[in-house]
Amino acid sequence: MTRRPDGTPLTPRRGGDGMLGHELMPGEKGPQDACGVFGVFGPGEEVAKLSYFGLYALQHRGQESAGIATSNGDSILVFKDMGLVSQVFDEGSLEALQGHIAVGHTRYSTTGASVWANAQPTLGPTAHGTVALGHNGNLTNVQRLLELLIEREGMAKRLDLKGGKCTDTAIVTALLGSDGYESLEDVAIDLLPSLEGAYSLVWMDEHKLYAARDPQGIRPLVLGELPSGGWVVASETAALDIVGARQEREVEPGEMLIIDESGVRSRRFAEADPKGCIFEYVYLARPDTTIAGRSVQMARLEMGRALAKEHPVEADLVIPVPESGTPAAVGYAQGSGIPFAQGLVKNSYVGRTFIQPSQTLRQLGIRLKLNPLREVIAGKRLVVVDDSIVRGNTQRALVAMLREAGAAEVHVRISSPPVQWPCFYGIDFPTRDELAAVGHTMEEVRLSIGADSLGHISLEGMLAATEQAESRLCTACFTGTYPVEPPVAARHLLLSQPAEA
Repeated sequence: MTRRPDGTPLTPRRGGDGMLGHELMPGEKGPQDACGVFGVFGPGEEVAKLSYFGLYALQHRGQESAGIATSNGDSILVFKDMGLVSQVFDEGSLEALQGHIAVGHTRYSTTGASVWANAQPTLGPTAHGTVALGHNGNLTNVQRLLELLIEREGMAKRLDLKGGKCTDTAIVTALLGSDGYESLEDVAIDLLPSLEGAYSLVWMDEHKLYAARDPQGIRPLVLGELPSGGWVVASETAALDIVGARQEREVEPGEMLIIDESGVRSRRFAEADPKGCIFEYVYLARPDTTIAGRSVQMARLEMGRALAKEHPVEADLVIPVPESGTPAAVGYAQGSGIPFAQGLVKNSYVGRTFIQPSQTLRQLGIRLKLNPLREVIAGKRLVVVDDSIVRGNTQRALVAMLREAGAAEVHVRISSPPVQWPCFYGIDFPTRDELAAVGHTMEEVRLSIGADSLGHISLEGMLAATEQAESRLCTACFTGTYPVEPPVAARHLLLSQPAEA
């Protein structure tokens, strides 16, 4: 049973279950990633507080729930709840999470409902103690893993399978409890080759910290060393910086790390076939993160410069859609010679809310996050730089808002190519018939969002900005070329008919 740090049972605040398959979250929002993970092995360190600050640095990767599990060598204690990191934890709860090993997680759901029961880390019994696991990514062979679990006598009883409902993370946690192995390490090294899709996993038992990355390395995962000699694993290098850890290296695709008092050991469970998600460079990762040796900030600046070359326009100001569009907007201004300005103010305190607005308020929802600086943009010809267009709803509302504020012209520039295919690896891109670019010409999309002109960076320009070979990147959402076979249950999404213009 999951308990609060004071030992009392922690019951869900909200009912509901997870769900097998790829859940498409409703609402008008940009692309969302499926979680941030953080782990620390640090005797003598306040591992719960290190995890708290690490998760704070990874808050952008998930705002629905947060959790931290710690081990003192004898038992594992977990505290998790719905909400932002700062809402879930306080000084008292962190103080009660004692130990020298911790696993932390911040979640955005792409499989499983956004409810307390699906918050992570997940806990499960094993023949060798307890396992606590955090997962970033999305598995594509969940049905086969569930069948494997059912085949193992008594194992499926650990899951709530009413109506076939369960998250991929819960299934992996249960499978790590398989009998007949000498250690949790042996269970994992046998199980990991069976997982398909995107996964960066961080888990622990009472004595060791573990980390693993799928053979394609679709989601990032890095290893760092603390000044005290302890070790940290995290979704992004920015989280290492926040806790004062020196980056050692990336966890390799197809590699599992085992960390204990003896240090770090590495075991390979699959050959590496790197296919890192290019959207990490475009939008998902923090700009102060480095992926595969390339600064995300510098990549986005270069995307903006390339965009200026590929889609020039006569204008008075370049303004970003903050915060994700800012580096590319600066690059566009540098490449075009058009002055850069902050024409939109973002409310930094808008997080996920469970208060459902009326339809009227929903249509005005963008104003909760962004508000125009009228004195800056009135009468000006604007180049508005954003990272992507998914459904087009946000851009449509934004263009209308800028015109109402007095903009003379609004030219939209996007630092990624048109999104044309759904993602099955941890980003909640919708079905093809919901994507603005599918079945429509660029002119039709421009008319739909109400812009004076519209330009997307080319695939070649975006790839060049990352300084990575195309063969080492997943570009499926732009090209339809998937490095891992999509789940059988979701393949109809690739064949869905685009909506009429």
